Amino acid sequence: MFKKLIFGLSLFVTLLFGATFEDGLNAYNKGDLKTAFSIFEDFAKNGNKNAQAVIGDMYSDGEGVEQNYFRAYEWYEKAANQGYALAQNKLGLMYENGEGVKQDFLKAKEWYEKAANQGDVMAQRNLGHMYYFVKGIKQDYFKAKEWYEKAANKGDEVSQHNLGLMYDNGQGVRQDYKKAFEWYEKAAVQGNAMAQNKLGILYDEGEGVKQNKRKAKEYFGKACDGGDQNGCHNYKILNQQGY
Repeated sequence: MFKKLIFGLSLFVTLLFGATFEDGLNAYNKGDLKTAFSIFEDFAKNGNKNAQAVIGDMYSDGEGVEQNYFRAYEWYEKAANQGYALAQNKLGLMYENGEGVKQDFLKAKEWYEKAANQGDVMAQRNLGHMYYFVKGIKQDYFKAKEWYEKAANKGDEVSQHNLGLMYDNGQGVRQDYKKAFEWYEKAAVQGNAMAQNKLGILYDEGEGVKQNKRKAKEYFGKACDGGDQNGCHNYKILNQQGY
């Protein structure tokens, strides 16, 4: 997230003593994390919401400073209260995981919603997860599908896979193997190993697509290469069958 934040900033904003965001970025890229932290912290203390989120990241990851989730939370909150979606999503994660703050799923949901309603893809995915996996709120496949779809349409491969899974299983939607295939394929093209395995299964069983064992084996192989053990198992079975 750090670089995503930085490249979205004006690199020519200058502090009174002459340091710019570009100076901070250069220091970061050279591995001089303490200097980078010092520069961004000065911007953050002057109320720059982008810098506040960056400092939150650096505290969270222990870059240029000792890792401190409580301090990360404080800086994310400052940026989030200024309406910064990336920081709002980060606050949601901290509440969900109980990092720097007492675990509170309802608070997590609130912050995710603030960010998701601004179009933040990660927050949209995270909201989908909360509704799908029952994280402190009532399970609601329809709402999970709604948020996954928003993120999936923006190219989020995890949401694409999960949306495919919902069509595959008929969760919150009418079961539709062709739709499942379409979403799995979008995620698989991006290298999502779970989606590659699921595509292999659809080809293997001829659901949503014409049965093709060799295609199935190809996708199982890709999934296995990507670390999906189910893909490895399925590849082995087809291999033993002579495909």
